[in-house]
Amino acid sequence: MTGSYAALPNRVVSAGNGIDYAYRDTGGDGVPLVLLQHFRGNLDNWDPALVDALSGARRVVTFDNAGVGGTTGRTPDTIEQMARDALAFLDALDLGRADLLGFSIGSFVAQQIALTRPDAIRSLVLASSAPRGAAGMHGWAPEVIEATGAPEPTADAYLKVFFAPSGTSQQAAKEFLQRIFGRQQDRDEATSWATRQAQYDAVCGWGVPDHGSLERLGALRMPVFVANGDSDPMILPHYSYLIAGLVPHARVKIYPDSAHGFLFQHHTEFAADVEAFLATAD
Repeated sequence: MTGSYAALPNRVVSAGNGIDYAYRDTGGDGVPLVLLQHFRGNLDNWDPALVDALSGARRVVTFDNAGVGGTTGRTPDTIEQMARDALAFLDALDLGRADLLGFSIGSFVAQQIALTRPDAIRSLVLASSAPRGAAGMHGWAPEVIEATGAPEPTADAYLKVFFAPSGTSQQAAKEFLQRIFGRQQDRDEATSWATRQAQYDAVCGWGVPDHGSLERLGALRMPVFVANGDSDPMILPHYSYLIAGLVPHARVKIYPDSAHGFLFQHHTEFAADVEAFLATAD
């Protein structure tokens, strides 16, 4: 481990698809854990406390996918192309087999990567996730769009989706904001409106009800850990149980008094759970 995530330099690697990917790398040995970010998120939207906890025992890599933040190219409007672009990044770093931790839209991309190239993925962690074709996932409620999808979403609205309304969760939200905005130098580029539009189109395409698409998850043979907050208004917790019922080797955990950003609120507990899960694959 080279130091806190908040101080890691931004790096760039050129991939075979012609895209230059912005990324950060904690260093370390063993199978790397690659993190795939949420809707409209960039490198700075990862909680340093979470990444630091995850990297205590292993190498952790975060990156901006095509067209996001400091990465060149154009953000695609399908999860399938996002997965192909992510695989190009993995190939460019020559990571070999990797563990994936996908959060929100990143969890959709992680599922697709594992289905596209299963031999490259040792295990999956799916945070605030839903399977392709699940009923009720086609588009988001108006209050969720206002919070995360508006041209200029406010911090208060954002926190209402990522954290529960309780005093405990809202205090965790304030501490989270301090951590992600603590970095002053060498910050990542903000995501664009074009990225927002493309990502939302991809989310809607993923959410078109399709029973046949649900059956795809039966092809996943690697270990899968599925997790969410108990009050997530963006991707409801019951989708975690749906995934766990479709994947042969899956386990599920729902974290209390938390919402879409449960992994930031419960960063110590979640990181310990992820480490225990990954240790079984070591």
